[in-house]
Amino acid sequence: MSSEWNEEDFINEDAITQDELERIEINLLLEGIYSIYGFDFRSYLRSSLRRRIYHRMNLEGLPTITSLLEKVLHEPNFIDNLLNDFSIKVTEMFRDPSFFASFRKDVIPHLRELPEIRIWHAGCATGEEVYSMAILLEEEELLNKAKIYATDMNELVIESAKQGKFPLKRMQTFTKNYLRAGGTKEFSSYYTTNYEHALFHPHIKENIMFAQHNLATDRSFNEFHVILCRNVLIYFNSELQNHVHHLFFESLALNGFLALGNMESLLTPLKNKYEDFNAPERIFRKVSS
Repeated sequence: MSSEWNEEDFINEDAITQDELERIEINLLLEGIYSIYGFDFRSYLRSSLRRRIYHRMNLEGLPTITSLLEKVLHEPNFIDNLLNDFSIKVTEMFRDPSFFASFRKDVIPHLRELPEIRIWHAGCATGEEVYSMAILLEEEELLNKAKIYATDMNELVIESAKQGKFPLKRMQTFTKNYLRAGGTKEFSSYYTTNYEHALFHPHIKENIMFAQHNLATDRSFNEFHVILCRNVLIYFNSELQNHVHHLFFESLALNGFLALGNMESLLTPLKNKYEDFNAPERIFRKVSS
């Protein structure tokens, strides 16, 4: 038997492209995060994650994704930085005013018939849309019989949302949204101000319960009459989207409402169990169990 090595027996580093190497490094990073901390980003869209990963590398002055993984493995507090980077925090009060106007006009009459109302805001980020819903229910005299469950995977943004405190410089935009959404009062009557922030009145958040929940790994925790998950699923691949849709279906009461973002659709095997209650605003109603 010959003991000679052929040239092809050696790994040709040039055969591994930069894109393939990057893919391997990202896979290892996400596996490391999941194995140690239980946060599952493996089914998130890579294009979005890639931007956030390189943003963190630039901030830390790190040369490779592998060096980022080393910090995840050996610096327990570093994961908080990545969770904050990976979280979806693009939101505002009464975002997409036409959605809230349609919800007030078309959905509220059905909720009014219920003895109690349970609403789940999944992926609530810093809570702007949660407080928007609470204000809408207050104006419709339904807040006193409603429970709003607001969840996000990121504990830091949950703690921020609990405060009901938002930058004062954003209130002009929020006020315009509120008025376009059919608001019936002076928006400023819902908050007080200091030099930098608007602080919403305590009674607005009395019926809101904030909690950490991971859509990729956690189970259903109640039965809801409304589930809102707007502009979150666009960051998931099709497999994770289907998983989350099954979670929502299990969590939604018969004749309950599912609200998605304006760039999202109900492309799932469960589609025939819903009706397009308000297709332009991506509001669907569960009609089959």
